[in-house]
Amino acid sequence: MEQANVLDKKDYKDGDVNKVTYLKTEQLAQDTYYFKPGQVLAYHRHPSGDQVFFVHEGEGAFALDDGKENSTQLKPGVVVLAPKGVWHKITAKTNLVVSQATVQPAGMEKR
Repeated sequence: MEQANVLDKKDYKDGDVNKVTYLKTEQLAQDTYYFKPGQVLAYHRHPSGDQVFFVHEGEGAFALDDGKENSTQLKPGVVVLAPKGVWHKITAKTNLVVSQATVQPAGMEKR
């Protein structure tokens, strides 16, 4: 059995948001992002797979842009969906720990 506790070792870094892959198979990837306040996971999209984000701790905002930008606040316990092919980004207000699961291969395009 594979498992990980994403809160055991919080790994924040300067510069880009730190992304740590804890679990990955041919069909599914799980990554955890460790944000410092003000860090942004810039707009990107996955042409071949949906992505689900789970907020463990901290606060921030999640935005989707499918021709019209919409956003929602992130806080512990919130789960959000980035449908395949839709631009999305995350901005941290405080230290923020967010995990995601993505169907593989999802591909990735930056805006």
